[in-house]
Amino acid sequence: MRHPRIILALLVFTCTMAFAQTGEEYLEKEFVSQGDTLKYRILYPDDYTSDREYPVVLFLHGAGERGHDNRSQLTHGSALFLKDSIRAQFPAIVIFPQCPKADYWANAKVKRGRTPLKIKFRYGRKPTRPLGLVMALMDSMVQTPSVKQEQVYVMGLSMGGMGTFELLYRKPDMFAAAIPICGGGKAASVKNYAVKLPLWIFHGAKDNVVDPLLSVHMVERLLKEGANPKFTLYENANHNSWDPAFAEPDLLPWLFSKTKKN
Repeated sequence: MRHPRIILALLVFTCTMAFAQTGEEYLEKEFVSQGDTLKYRILYPDDYTSDREYPVVLFLHGAGERGHDNRSQLTHGSALFLKDSIRAQFPAIVIFPQCPKADYWANAKVKRGRTPLKIKFRYGRKPTRPLGLVMALMDSMVQTPSVKQEQVYVMGLSMGGMGTFELLYRKPDMFAAAIPICGGGKAASVKNYAVKLPLWIFHGAKDNVVDPLLSVHMVERLLKEGANPKFTLYENANHNSWDPAFAEPDLLPWLFSKTKKN
């Protein structure tokens, strides 16, 4: 029988190797705009050619993956797009930008003295520097000939779920669909995009980091504005509701079935 420490070491090694392989698939890039730099990773479809159009998926990571290594942002969600079945069925360009350690995707005031966190969204101000860079990157990306304009999507978890909601507010005409996971936003902002694009919103009912009511309030306001959002509230999930969300068999088929309304 193997010693527990050996088993643990093998598990760590296996996870490290899997993550290394993921990192190799996603090309390391930098986007520079007005003297600022955004680090990001990009995955191209198998047999990618510049004379063909592809859907684009933007993925915004959570607060725990912030940094400057241009790698940590791949921790959650990146493996989903590497599955052979997904790559064959839904060839797409997938972008994972990285937010610096001391910054935030959403323009929000976060009080960390208690849990769930107390969060006040401030959409009336300029976007944060990282979100502004993401917006500039996407503006540049959608102008390239290989991007299918009617199939540009955004996903995000936790801090990235909040960034997703704010990005929809600031770029209501860019995206065909969105998937915010365990996030939240300024409810009144949804009128900018409520009837323009479909959303599938996820949260864990037991989330003790980001209050699930933040997602509930967004859904409530979307309904009031005439939208028909999908909403999945996992009764036993805590903050990591992205795990069951990524396991949803209809997640990516639902996403890629959506096209932007003209």
